[in-house]
Amino acid sequence: MTDYGTHADYELAGLLKAGDEKAFREIFERYSRVMYTYAKNLVRDADEAEDLVQDVFTSLWDKAADLDLKGTLAAYLYSAVRYKFINLVAKKKVRTDYAQAFQTLIDEGNYTTDHYINEKELLALIEKEVAKLPEKMKEVFELSRNAGLSHREIAEQLNLAEKTVKNHINHALKILRGKFEVASIMLYLLSK
Repeated sequence: MTDYGTHADYELAGLLKAGDEKAFREIFERYSRVMYTYAKNLVRDADEAEDLVQDVFTSLWDKAADLDLKGTLAAYLYSAVRYKFINLVAKKKVRTDYAQAFQTLIDEGNYTTDHYINEKELLALIEKEVAKLPEKMKEVFELSRNAGLSHREIAEQLNLAEKTVKNHINHALKILRGKFEVASIMLYLLSK
């Protein structure tokens, strides 16, 4: 009998894609608690966070045969939670606390009506630009912003120097600032 707990994430992803239910259970055991914590920090509601994570894992199982990881399994799950959160916000037409944070950004920044794009579209545009970043820079940036890892944790995970990680993040932010207003980037970062 195979001990799924010893399998690397990429092995589990391959087994999951082949329909292996035990691989799915191991992924769930390995990541459900950390995804719940991440979701709870986003939505600030325990029940909604639990529902959001449940949706992510249900979707993962339902679409397992089509699973095509471009990065790590953890990055994929963090992105899935983030996308579910963005959809939740869009459906609720932005909860009061998010609306207030966004209004503060508008009031304090040089954000004008001419540049207004609804939040969902803006986040999607920024996501597209992040996807265009060079591969290593994108991976570092997403681990920082999506997974909430520190520079040191990213450096250890990717076997890079801490200074290299910092440079990748700074350069990614510089690229984004060249394409979007500061208030837009702040909104994107606050949505993480």
